[in-house]
Amino acid sequence: MIKASTTKPVHIIGAGMAGSEAAWQCVRNGVPVILHEMRPERMTDAHQSDGFAELVCSNSFRSDDKTGNAVGVLHEEMRKSDSLIMGMGDMTKLPAGGALAVDREAFSDAVTTILQQHPLVTIEYGEVKGLPPKEWRNTIIATGPLTAPSLADAILKETGEDSLAFFDAIAPIVYKDSIDFSKAWMQSRYDKKGPGGDGADYINCPLDKDQYETFIEALVNSDQTEFKDFEKDTPYFESCLPIEVMAARGAETLRWGPMKPVGLTNKHNPTVKAHAIVQLRQDNALGTLYNMVGFQTKMKYGAQAEIFKAIPGLENAVFARLGGIHRNTFINSPKLLNKQLQLKSCPDIRFAGQIMGVEGYVESAALGLITGRMAAAQAVGNEYPVPPLTTAMGSLVEHVTGGYMTGPKAKFQPMNVNFGLFPPIEGLIYKDENGKNIRGKEKTRFRKRHFAQRALRDIEGWVAA
Repeated sequence: MIKASTTKPVHIIGAGMAGSEAAWQCVRNGVPVILHEMRPERMTDAHQSDGFAELVCSNSFRSDDKTGNAVGVLHEEMRKSDSLIMGMGDMTKLPAGGALAVDREAFSDAVTTILQQHPLVTIEYGEVKGLPPKEWRNTIIATGPLTAPSLADAILKETGEDSLAFFDAIAPIVYKDSIDFSKAWMQSRYDKKGPGGDGADYINCPLDKDQYETFIEALVNSDQTEFKDFEKDTPYFESCLPIEVMAARGAETLRWGPMKPVGLTNKHNPTVKAHAIVQLRQDNALGTLYNMVGFQTKMKYGAQAEIFKAIPGLENAVFARLGGIHRNTFINSPKLLNKQLQLKSCPDIRFAGQIMGVEGYVESAALGLITGRMAAAQAVGNEYPVPPLTTAMGSLVEHVTGGYMTGPKAKFQPMNVNFGLFPPIEGLIYKDENGKNIRGKEKTRFRKRHFAQRALRDIEGWVAA
């Protein structure tokens, strides 16, 4: 353990998912941290509290399958790395089928309490309005996609690069006791049991063909938020499109997206297959709140209430929160950052989380974990290695530093972790234990399983470093 009294502190700007994880990785190695957080002195358009690691959109960390899903592999790599975010996520988990969902308030409270009470963490509230002063030396900027304009302008002035931006939307939350269970039912897709779940973790609301077509028409013609002139050309992130934008892309888009009816059977009418299904996922430990899965939206509040109450089972729904939209920004990381995630023009500054072009809670926290370890090593005159490219964490570093970008027209976009970022396994033989060739979907599952096994094996050495 490093003696904190002889080690200069790492300054971390932002106590979100990435900043909180980075702080934890520093102090668990004995390196003191000064954590700067502007809330509650200055709030953002999306945050509702002054707690650390507040989940502003969904309460899901997505799939927890470590054997065949890249997100689940990332979860497991972070657990092996003593992640604060994953530790508190596991502690506050809720039933969610094969996903890991958390009680958002309990989760934030747990992260906040641990960091506030840690002897090596000093918290300074207030907005950092410009680039860190040179005397800070070792700094991590983890201000997320809602970075205050003053700091964002300072970053642009330093780098000379235009930032990129996209809109991110928030899904509505419904009180469970306002849902009509004579029409809705509880079931996970394919009855899959996840962490803390029993295979009946989602509320399902079925629509027949006529109801679905009427719903799509209402979405397309809905009263929507009007953007300011400077926001109109901002692109959406493709993995988090507003539901009405998806509907406008084609009548079948939602049926093969968040409203797909596969793997579910209506217990009220088991012989009739629903044309489409709306799912709601538990949002708090009490089980009183459920969020509408994939129903992020930019519709005005009046339109939301009217259209969503046309869904069978939600006719009398009471909303704890309606959907919303906010503008997210991120830097052009492949041009600005080196492999140590340092700003090339100013190596004393690192970035972590969504501001650097990763998407998703766990991806943001993972980059905080990596950056925190690198900053802690720098504090004592060492250098922490980049995670192996064969791992989920290493693939994310490769993404944000431009390893896979080719051609003069290559455009950097936010990315969730996925097996497409992993390098192929040379010489992989697609045969089962009996020597029979593996084909089709089983071949895909076989390849993913080997990606997962390789990643979890290769991360061990990096963790021990």
